[in-house]
Amino acid sequence: MESTLGLLALSPPGWGGTLLIALWASIRIAVGAFGIGLVIGLAGAYGKIYGGPVLRDCLSVYTTMVRALPELILILLLYFGLTDLLNRALMALDFGRIQISGVVAGIIVLGVVQGAYATEILRGAILAVPPGQIEAAKAMGMPARKVASRITLPTMLGLALPGLSNLWLIATKDTALMAIVGFNELTLATRQAANTTKAFFTFFIAAGLIYLVITLISTWGFARLERWARRGDPPRQTGGR
Repeated sequence: MESTLGLLALSPPGWGGTLLIALWASIRIAVGAFGIGLVIGLAGAYGKIYGGPVLRDCLSVYTTMVRALPELILILLLYFGLTDLLNRALMALDFGRIQISGVVAGIIVLGVVQGAYATEILRGAILAVPPGQIEAAKAMGMPARKVASRITLPTMLGLALPGLSNLWLIATKDTALMAIVGFNELTLATRQAANTTKAFFTFFIAAGLIYLVITLISTWGFARLERWARRGDPPRQTGGR
């Protein structure tokens, strides 16, 4: 027990502080990617429902390709491919090459992946909003922007939250894939600590418990948020006659 506590101590020679720093990096990437995914998803959902044929086709290609390809391939393609394209464009304009921060690159890459799934989740939630509510608001002369902000978005929030909760948990776990490009997030830091100390069981169990705690806290938070979003809904039927 003493040796285990020593390995997980916050100060050297313990690795606890290193794991916490890497955890903070993982959380920053997950929060940023989830936020970007929500923005892309909301725009994509409205585009698929109300956009023209060309826009709908482009969005369908985007969501289909992202959901069809393994996320690891997407991360490698976007991480290295977008960086290379950006530098080529800058060099063509007589600017120097730039090195994108690992955190920024991770947020953008995972945000694009999250956006494809968020698009379908939010599209389904928007389509599930009772059309009678929207028609009544329009009949009262409410402009389209107010219909969206006061009717569609508040109603769809409660419908979308279960799917968005799963999407957030996916974001927290997908940060582990950034280790493949050498970004020092929790999984890579755990592997480095285990390889250095040869205490593989200790560190991978510790990492698993950290992810479990994040999942439990996230599930609790989204459950409270869903109850708040559904506070005006009629009570559900829980049984028969």
